[in-house]
Amino acid sequence: VDSKGNFGKTYSRDMAYAASRYTEAKLAPICAELFQDIEKDTVDFSDNYDGSMKEPVLLPTAFPNVLVSANMGIAVGMASQICGFNLAEVCETAISYIRDENHHIISTLPAPDLPTGGEIILNVPEMEEIYRTGRGSFKIRSRWRYIQNENLIEIYEIPYTTTVEAIIDKVAEQIKAGKVREIADMRDETDLGGLKLTIDLKRGTDPERLMQKLFKITPLMDSLSCNFNILIAGNPRVMGVSEILGEWTAWRMDCVKRRVFFDLTKKREKLHLLRGLEAILLDIDRAISLIRNTEREADVVPNLMAGFGIDKIQAEFVAEIKLRNINREYILKRISEIKALEGETADLEATLQSRRRIRNIIIKELEQIIKQYPSPRRSTIVHIDEIVDLPEDDDVENYPVHVFISREGYLKKITPQSLRMSGEQKYKDGDGPAASFETTNRGELLVFTDRQQVYKARLADFEDTKASVLGDYLPVSLGMDDGEQVVSVIDPEDYKKHLLLFFENGKAARIRLDSYETKTNRRRLVNAYSDKSPLAALIVLEEETQIALFSSEGRALIINSSLLALKNSRSAQGVNVMSLKPKFKLQNARRLSETSIKNISRYRVRSIPAAGALLRDEDRGEKQLSFIGEE
Repeated sequence: VDSKGNFGKTYSRDMAYAASRYTEAKLAPICAELFQDIEKDTVDFSDNYDGSMKEPVLLPTAFPNVLVSANMGIAVGMASQICGFNLAEVCETAISYIRDENHHIISTLPAPDLPTGGEIILNVPEMEEIYRTGRGSFKIRSRWRYIQNENLIEIYEIPYTTTVEAIIDKVAEQIKAGKVREIADMRDETDLGGLKLTIDLKRGTDPERLMQKLFKITPLMDSLSCNFNILIAGNPRVMGVSEILGEWTAWRMDCVKRRVFFDLTKKREKLHLLRGLEAILLDIDRAISLIRNTEREADVVPNLMAGFGIDKIQAEFVAEIKLRNINREYILKRISEIKALEGETADLEATLQSRRRIRNIIIKELEQIIKQYPSPRRSTIVHIDEIVDLPEDDDVENYPVHVFISREGYLKKITPQSLRMSGEQKYKDGDGPAASFETTNRGELLVFTDRQQVYKARLADFEDTKASVLGDYLPVSLGMDDGEQVVSVIDPEDYKKHLLLFFENGKAARIRLDSYETKTNRRRLVNAYSDKSPLAALIVLEEETQIALFSSEGRALIINSSLLALKNSRSAQGVNVMSLKPKFKLQNARRLSETSIKNISRYRVRSIPAAGALLRDEDRGEKQLSFIGEE
């Protein structure tokens, strides 16, 4: 749809509505391809909402528009996110697919092409996975230029997933938090010339390093998630690009067949009429005399049928010829069309019976669209290997810290010097210690919650504190959902280790910790672990060790971590480890070295699942820390 003024602009959420004089719109020329031959019964029609007219169920689009036009959502709350691709590239890919169903899609369709432009960071394996499964995500970043004589940066294209207001708000937030000190001012200078965000730099600022930092901590670089969920015959299906092209090709072949059949029917009807006209050619005078001598108008058609051996349709056609056209020249001219029509109908019949011909028609139409509607890419492609990360001038001071987590989700970050001078740790009434570890101020935290979500946080974002204060309440600091509770907090360090997840139903899963590592600035990961049972405990595993499990029945079980096989998915349900009686659950799991168990052989097993043994009094103790959320 072609529009004027603000109408149709997507890069701002606060832009004023277009004035009424600008709300006029018209269809772009390419829309003709959406309705091509709709009058030739190429698609089915159904009643509109009140049954007053018919409307097409689908449009007979001459190209795979489902891939060209970005779509978000299917009515009644059904999730779908189809990113837009370049028209010419989609048509080229469709042509290649029709010729060879094993065509390597990414060779002709390298990446999506988005309305707001930007740079698409192309990771070929990830993009191929999106093309194969219809699910995944890719990164888009803004395009910018540095105006040296004015010492400012102009951002003129932004990711499709964000707005200028969101970018400005986030940059302002980072400046206020002291994480960005290189910016003197930022303003929106968007005008009739297009989008423009201007950043005034402080003296001595390296624009490359600044933009690298902003890409990481603001929506100037964002991810677009893909979910190619499409309705096929009224049923939703998530499909890859090849499968989508397969469905479109089959549907388009049916459209072309219906069009060919429509044309064939019309030509057969015309040929039939002309053959009736041919029958009276040898005796036009007799035909005129027959009509003239017929007493009643109603008898004209029957008399022609009887006199020349033609059917009713042909007789009606002859009877309707104007008097001025009843001459040999006119009739011979019309009859000369018979031979051409016979050739055309024979050709159409052959086309109708040949899949190869139908495919060639589709290919020819796609080639014509490429030629008729040139469409240069809006989004440029940057291969991930071409991106050079400059060493950051990290202003965050790096020093050792001790981290303490309480059962209710309070966090304290205390320096070793302060800890040595501190007294007893302070907690709210009913609260107590849940976990503690040593790390550095530049370290990260992974905060697991009871809603299968994981929040990522940098320790540098928390103020140094003392043992005598309660600390930061994580649900508030991390912006968790209402009622969402912290289950466990771990230090991922270099993400090279494994993570053991123990669930209340007695199952355990072993996954790679790097499955929670993200290269983008995402602070929250959804569906971070299995939702089949509440999480009971987490253990970061550096090397194989003995693990002690405790149930609400008062039983303990000791296993070797090597019994747990590594799973590929972080949402894995795991394997049965501890056999539980009804109404009992797995309560906790700790490294054996962190417990007070003395009779190790009583609880140790060499295979799983196992029920364990009732915990003796001498094996109980307060050495192990309580799990977050336990009372």
